[in-house]
Amino acid sequence: MAEPIAEYNSSETKLSPQRALSPAQEALVRRITTFCENHERDSHAVLVIHGDAGTGKSLVLNKAFAVLQQAARAKGATGPLAGTRNVFLVNHPEMIKLYRNIAESSPTLRKKDYERPTTFINHMDKAGQRADIVFVDEAHLLLSRADRYNRFTQDNQLREIIRLSRVVVLVFDPRQVLKFKSYWDDQRLAQILGPVPHEVCTLTEQFRVRARPDMLEWISAFCHARLLPLPARQDFDFRIYDDAAAMYRDIRARNATYGLSRMLSTYDYPYTLDGHDHFIEEGAFRLRWDRARPEQRLPWAERADTIDEVGSVYTVQGFDLNYVGLILGPSVTYDPACGRIVIDPDRYEDGAAFAGRGHLHDPDTVKQQIMLNAINVLMTRGTRGLYLYASNPALRAALGVRQPEDATHTATHA
Repeated sequence: MAEPIAEYNSSETKLSPQRALSPAQEALVRRITTFCENHERDSHAVLVIHGDAGTGKSLVLNKAFAVLQQAARAKGATGPLAGTRNVFLVNHPEMIKLYRNIAESSPTLRKKDYERPTTFINHMDKAGQRADIVFVDEAHLLLSRADRYNRFTQDNQLREIIRLSRVVVLVFDPRQVLKFKSYWDDQRLAQILGPVPHEVCTLTEQFRVRARPDMLEWISAFCHARLLPLPARQDFDFRIYDDAAAMYRDIRARNATYGLSRMLSTYDYPYTLDGHDHFIEEGAFRLRWDRARPEQRLPWAERADTIDEVGSVYTVQGFDLNYVGLILGPSVTYDPACGRIVIDPDRYEDGAAFAGRGHLHDPDTVKQQIMLNAINVLMTRGTRGLYLYASNPALRAALGVRQPEDATHTATHA
């Protein structure tokens, strides 16, 4: 019997400071608060939190921030955090909606606690002020060079954030870097942190993708351009299709039962912010890209109407889904001669991702890494299942078809 849609099927609940944490996460929250207490009066200090997608980095960060703000705002408090001026920076428009929605039901958090990095930097510079403690979610999305389009005229957003605060606590995952203008790796981060007192900690336990190690290893290898033998069948629902329309029908069925099930795609199909719908077409499958709706309170992943759209990496980065139907577009190919996945940047439609190559030593290699990073983000959204369809015939043949024994598809069977 199918498990019904659960009340926790929302990112607001999953990132709520009220949610129970694992022992490792609780220990990290204590470490964050202790670090802030110990360094609050220092000139500068940085705590870096590493962790792959799905290890609960954002949840820990928001929980620690709530603890921090409670100590800062408590009446009559005299502790080291009392009266501190703190801010939480989010460089993702869908995620900042989520955090501000969570703040509405929190006794210690405020919507104004959450800002975009450029807004914070420009405001603090103009006012000639410094914050006490700054949290940065997904710091790998910070601009690593000037970007006049985003009204950032300095050289590096992280360097500016450190300059404008006493303590910085940031989450960093180089495998989620998606653009030249926000290109980061471990070496670039080390250069910024070199002169600053800092500590590093890592989250390793996987909380999102409820799969066995062989499934996680298969996804990791794919995102490093290697194709491993298919993992053993398990509770995590992993399917491979030769018909995108059949995959969409199954995603709709999963959504009706479990909720939070969506179609996603690599950025291999034209999309322009011109007010018109743009469609992904693969055989009998035809569905529009996600529509830009900044006025919507709910993020894309949680709006009921988006079951009739295809999300991009920019739509879902940072979010959990239950089931993902992922279209690997024409840029993701396969070379049977060497038995490896081949990434073709010329077929990638996200031109903005590759704008501003001047500060990179090897832009062609970085292009491929960015595209593999995007696949990593897309493949690690689903908690219960991942369904795949490959546009490229050679990759589709290499993947084969994998369905449960009781599948009833018209186009694909076990």
